[in-house]
Amino acid sequence: MLAAAAPPCAAGEHEWEAWLDDIATLEEWDAAGREQACDLLCALEDSPMDINAATREELEQLPFLTGQQVSDIQEHIYRHGPFRTLAELQLIESLDYARRRLLQCFVRVGEAAPEAQQPLGEALRRGHGDVTGFVRLPLYERRGDRNGYLGYKYKHWLRATFAAGDRLRLGFSASQDAGEPFFSGKNALGYDFYSFFAELRSLGSVERLVVGRYTVSFGMGLVANTGFSLGKASALASLGRPPAGIRATASRSAASYLQGAAATLRLSRALRLSAFVSYRPHDATLNKDDGTAATIVTSGYHRTPTEMGKKNNTHSLTAGINAAFRASGFHAGLTAAYTRYDRDLKPNTATLYRRHYPSGNDFANIGLDYGYTGHAFSLRGETAINRRGCVATIHALSLGLPAGLSAVLLHRFYSYRYTAILASSFSEGGRVQNENGVYLGLNWHPSARWRLAAYADYARFAWPRYRVSLPSWASDNMLEAAFTAPAFTLAARYRLRMRQRDNERKTALDRLADHKLRLALTLWPEGRITARTQADLAMAAHGEAERGLMVSQGVGARLGWLRLYGFIGYFRTDGYDARLYVYERGPLYSFASAAYYGHGLRYSLMARADVGRRLSVILKAGATTHFDRSTTGSGFQQVDSPTLADIDLQARWSF
Repeated sequence: MLAAAAPPCAAGEHEWEAWLDDIATLEEWDAAGREQACDLLCALEDSPMDINAATREELEQLPFLTGQQVSDIQEHIYRHGPFRTLAELQLIESLDYARRRLLQCFVRVGEAAPEAQQPLGEALRRGHGDVTGFVRLPLYERRGDRNGYLGYKYKHWLRATFAAGDRLRLGFSASQDAGEPFFSGKNALGYDFYSFFAELRSLGSVERLVVGRYTVSFGMGLVANTGFSLGKASALASLGRPPAGIRATASRSAASYLQGAAATLRLSRALRLSAFVSYRPHDATLNKDDGTAATIVTSGYHRTPTEMGKKNNTHSLTAGINAAFRASGFHAGLTAAYTRYDRDLKPNTATLYRRHYPSGNDFANIGLDYGYTGHAFSLRGETAINRRGCVATIHALSLGLPAGLSAVLLHRFYSYRYTAILASSFSEGGRVQNENGVYLGLNWHPSARWRLAAYADYARFAWPRYRVSLPSWASDNMLEAAFTAPAFTLAARYRLRMRQRDNERKTALDRLADHKLRLALTLWPEGRITARTQADLAMAAHGEAERGLMVSQGVGARLGWLRLYGFIGYFRTDGYDARLYVYERGPLYSFASAAYYGHGLRYSLMARADVGRRLSVILKAGATTHFDRSTTGSGFQQVDSPTLADIDLQARWSF
């Protein structure tokens, strides 16, 4: 959110990554969530949609647009004709400066929508694609590199995509984590992880057909959402609207994907029917006594014999269907999903917080979603049950108020006995289970240059949780202010999170409080130079308070065919609880969400060279030096040095 106000998006620059990283830091997304969000936005950026021809559903794929802003864009086209330039977006009052800049990364201006779709053969002739390769060269040795890991210490991946207009997309990716075997052992076919897809659109009544790997998201995610989850910061940005539909994915994440086939049929102007079927492998930790699965492992690491022994040892068959109706602002949908594993899930229920984790080998859920979207407000919700009759329900009301004020009010209730294998939705606890909470978010634009935002979220948990042996509560509160001028943005954000955790004797609950403050100044004085100065402060009141500070500076310059970016950050914290996260630009499709704690310095330099119109080469060298230790990491990840330095090399060929 702080990073949303940025200079206009330039081809290949991925300026939206700063916005995404800021949202991810605020919501503390895991790597899989950020990977999927980036995969979605990369695909949309590679094939910008024609804003004059885009449907409401297509515009709603952009997670930073509110329902009102989507309506205002389409109403402007209806009343005044197609956009001639993107500069006309300034005429839409509900679009603030930051969202206009972001929108320019994902849309283009075309002619009015044609009467007929472009023939597939013509789209193929005009198609475009790219092949990207990446390798990370660590200038250090981990303990596991010397003795323990099955492979070498280099991480590398390949990614290829092809798009024929809006009709066809093809994608392939292969990835290898450091320490995993390559063309040896159980990875005799080369890479440790492969992903592929083929996606067709607008084939008569077939609106979308995907073969290969894909994600699904229907309703508000209580039955089926394998894409990235709706979080608090994105809820404030999109006023409670989650991503929707079927989407192919080339993500390298091994966590949340389906594999098989999925299709959406347009039965009429108002009615759509989607169906999907998937058969995919999982890694699982098995119970030694009976071979059942104690835990499904989603890290994707296969570096040691133990990790490799878990690879693809469990499989699931999943099928689902969604019927969706939308007309005159009203929408309603019915979603059903069924999953069956080839092993029983048998978590260790002797540990109280795992008592209601999914168990058995087959799971079924059905949910009804509904709502109305008007010009100034929208109401949406979903109610779902599992096969035992346990309920989960969520409702969100968003309002566009006078004087530049907008609000979203969201309530959710998830029974502690509700289980859904594919579910992912708004939550404080990270699961669609064991939560009852209320969220209120406000956005205010008192003028074209000022923006104020705030949210407050309170949740109660009826059943014990990890490190919490009694019913408990948590709250999350954020206040942010930003001033944007033609050449700079000045922003400040304060966040307070409070939660409960067992005391040392597990006889009562202690209250924990985490305070975080960020001050940021972003400059782009001449368009070719950008600079971001940032200060982050943290205080973790977990008994004895821990404090943390990080001051960072990033500078970017565009010199014709060469682009340079430098970053340096000094950090000092009393411990891990006061850790800080700061955005640092990286190669395309690659990012690391590092936690900075202790006492040290982070610095990096990245150069991108555009060789002609088709080839781009990126070289990044970065290092983190700790002043308070002689080794870093632990276990097989331990490095006998206070400094970790890496070199990233990436090449991208476009055709």
